[in-house]
Amino acid sequence: MSRSCFYKHGQIGLREIKLIFRLSLGNYRGSLQSGSRHYLSAVNDQRLTMGDKMPDSSKLVIGADLAGQPIAQAMRLANRHGLVAGATGTGKTVTLQRLAEAFSDAGVAVFAADIKGDLCGLGAAGDPQGKVAERIAGMPWLNYTPQAYPVTLWDIHGESGHPLRTTLSEMGPLLIGALLELTDSQQSALYAAFKVADREGLLLLDLKDLKALLNHLRDNPQLLGDDAALMTTGSSQALLRRLAILEQQGAEALFGEPALQLEDILQPAADGRGRIHLLDASRLVHQAPKVYATFLLWLLAELFEQLPERGDADKPLLALFFDEAHLLFADTPKALQERLEQVVRLIRSKGVGVYFVTQSPGDLPDDVLAQLGLRVQHGLRAFTAKEQKSLRAVADGFRPNPAFDALSVLTELGIGEALVGTLQDKGTPEMVQRVLVAPPQSRIGPLTATERTMLIAGSPFKGRYDKPVDRESAYEVLMGRKGLAPEAEPDKPAAEEPSFTDKAGEFLGTAAGQALKSAMRQAANQIGRQLVRGLMGSLLGGSKRR
Repeated sequence: MSRSCFYKHGQIGLREIKLIFRLSLGNYRGSLQSGSRHYLSAVNDQRLTMGDKMPDSSKLVIGADLAGQPIAQAMRLANRHGLVAGATGTGKTVTLQRLAEAFSDAGVAVFAADIKGDLCGLGAAGDPQGKVAERIAGMPWLNYTPQAYPVTLWDIHGESGHPLRTTLSEMGPLLIGALLELTDSQQSALYAAFKVADREGLLLLDLKDLKALLNHLRDNPQLLGDDAALMTTGSSQALLRRLAILEQQGAEALFGEPALQLEDILQPAADGRGRIHLLDASRLVHQAPKVYATFLLWLLAELFEQLPERGDADKPLLALFFDEAHLLFADTPKALQERLEQVVRLIRSKGVGVYFVTQSPGDLPDDVLAQLGLRVQHGLRAFTAKEQKSLRAVADGFRPNPAFDALSVLTELGIGEALVGTLQDKGTPEMVQRVLVAPPQSRIGPLTATERTMLIAGSPFKGRYDKPVDRESAYEVLMGRKGLAPEAEPDKPAAEEPSFTDKAGEFLGTAAGQALKSAMRQAANQIGRQLVRGLMGSLLGGSKRR
C-alpha cells in the first residue's frame, strides 16, 4: 500500500514532505527526519533495552491441561492475532485479564476496552481465595505473585479516566460516513465537503467545524466547483441531522484536541513492563455502539499507517483487545470491511497483535477468522438447530485431538475452562487442548471509586489530555468570514500551529521545537495548505501493499 495515499486529496507524497523537512531543519535532520515515526522507533528501541531487565516471558501462558501441564504459545507468534470467545458468564473477561498481564510482563503494551467495568482490576493486586486459590495451587509452575499492573484509564467523556480524543481530519470521511450511517449519496456529499476543506485550508477538528463547513457550502455552493451536484440541499440537511443525533449520543467529546498520541500508548512503564491502557466503554458500548466501533477502527488503521515495519521479533510491540468485536462488522460498508480485513492481515508485520473478544466466532467474517492464530473458546450453549450447526463449525475450527471430542466438550466446559488452540513454534496449529485458564495476579473485579481516582491522579499522562484545547479551525475561520465574499480568505497556512510540533518541542527542547515550527510553516506554504490525513491513506484507494 503506497504511503503517498497518506494525502488523499492532495498531490504531495511522504517523500516530498521528508525532503522539505530535510531542507528546512538543517542541524536537526538526524533527530526529526521521520517526525513522529522516528519517535515511535525510539520508543521501540527503549523497549528492547528494558526487556533485558524483565523476567523470562518468551511464552504466552494461558493455563494448564487436564494433566496439569502448562499450555502456552511462543510470544514471538503473538502478532498472529487471536480470538477469545464464549457465552456470557463463562470467563472471557478473566481470560482477557490473564493475557493482558502476560503481555505486560513481557514488556508489550496493551490497549483494551473495559466493557463491564471490572477489567480495571488489573490496577490492583489480587487476593485469591476459594476456588481461585485451589486452581493456583494446582499450577505450581505458575510462580503466582499477587501484584498490580501499570494501568492507564481512558474515557471518551473524561469522567472515569483521561479524556480520549481524535480529530475529524485524522479520522477522515470514510470512517465518519460509517459513524453517521450515511447513504451512498450522503457519503459522496461528505467527500465533497472534505475536498473543499483541503482546498481552502480549513481544519476540521471537532463537530462544530464540520457543521460550520456544511452550512458554509449550503450558502456558497459555487465553492464546490465540479462537485456541486454531490451536495444537494437534501444531502446537506441529512448530514446536519446526522450530526445532531451524534451529538445527542455524546459523541461530541470524542472529537477535538489534544488528540491521542500513539507514542503515549507504546511508552513502557518505569519498571519495563508494558503499560495497559483501558478504555472505559461500559456506557459507550450501549449508548453509542457506532462511536465505540468507529474509534477502534480508527485506532487500528492509525497504528497501521504510523508504525514502521519490524519484521520478525521476539515479541509484539502492542496487543489490541477488541471486546464486543461483532460491533466492528455490524452494518459496516463493504468497502470499509474489505479494507479492515486487509489491515488486520498486514498489521502483524508492524508488531501489532489483534485479539477479538466476542460470544461466538461466527460474529466475525470468515476472512478475519482465517487470520487468527491463538483461539481460546469458552463454553457455548446450543438449543436450536441453527445453534447446533454453529457449534459444529466452532469445533471444526480446531485441529482435532484424539483424546476427546471437541464438539461434545464445548457444551460441558465450566467457568474458567476453555478449548485452546495455539500455534506451534513453526506457526502451524497445535492440537486443541482442554485448558483450565490460569488466574490473573491482579484483582478479579473492579476498582473502587477511590482506587480509580488515585490511579488517575498518579498517571504519567495527568494534565496532558485533561484540558481541551480549542484552537482556530474551520468554525472560527468561517464565522470570521461572514459578510465577506467567498474568495476573501485569510492568507495563512492551514496548520500554522500543528500539534505535532508542540509535541516535538517538548521532546527536543525549545530551540529544536522552534526550528521545527518554522519548518512546518514553510512546508505548509509549499504544499498548498493540504491537510494530512494518515488514516484515510490506508483505507481508501491506495495500491495494495507489496
